[in-house]
Amino acid sequence: MNYISENGCALISGGGGFDLKNTFDCGQCFRWEENPDSSWSGIVRGKKLTLRSTDRGIIIENVTPGEMDSLWSGYFDLDEDYDEIRSSLRTACPALSCAVDSIDGIRILSQEPWEALCSFIISQNNNIPRIKGIISRLCEGFGDDCGGYYSFPDAQRLAGLEPEDLSDLRAGFRAKYIIDAARRVASDEVKLYSMYDRPIDECRTELMKIKGVGAKVAECTLLYGLHRLEAFPVDVWMKKAMSTLFSDVTIEQLGQHAGIAQQYIFHYSRLNPELVQ
Repeated sequence: MNYISENGCALISGGGGFDLKNTFDCGQCFRWEENPDSSWSGIVRGKKLTLRSTDRGIIIENVTPGEMDSLWSGYFDLDEDYDEIRSSLRTACPALSCAVDSIDGIRILSQEPWEALCSFIISQNNNIPRIKGIISRLCEGFGDDCGGYYSFPDAQRLAGLEPEDLSDLRAGFRAKYIIDAARRVASDEVKLYSMYDRPIDECRTELMKIKGVGAKVAECTLLYGLHRLEAFPVDVWMKKAMSTLFSDVTIEQLGQHAGIAQQYIFHYSRLNPELVQ
């Protein structure tokens, strides 16, 4: 996709598709909210952004050209051609065509790795409104005040706490997992920020050293926090979908874009729950 700067904003246009609701409301992120005027606002790396869809494309308010080049182009994955990816998935796995064609405009965000890890630890056995509430209280309690909103607290900040210090979050059993993760990341026992290009099986094993981090949280961290598009999170729903609707499809067939395919499969399955038995 292309972007140009105008009047303190950026206009995103071009091929590949970018649908705000489908991207921000698909379960990959928890600090984006839809506004009454159908725009979306989120807090990313200590900055509040607002995006709106127009006839000309997607407008991002209050960003500089330098920020677009250094941060937001990568965060929104603008250099990736999702039309081409969808075409390649249809070719590799014709059985997936129904899922690929069921939704348009999902883009995999390149989120901050620690925030993604911590958020998906919180997501375990939880629903989205409650996940968002816990994360909001975590940021208000331990993040930096950025002028009416709060940054996500880094691992070093949380590593010095005890689980009981998080009691106001109402995170339950997850509090001890958050603290364990913070300590292992802060001490570099879990080398989170070197996982962008290390062998993915090695990264999975290392992430699962953290208490409470199983296969799904590890895959979500790799896909949504480290942009490892070959990662493929599987929960109970996805297991059913793969065994009933796409039993002939293997993750290996999906290759380097398995994580994007997972989003299409998940959405299609949710649209057709009667088919997932």
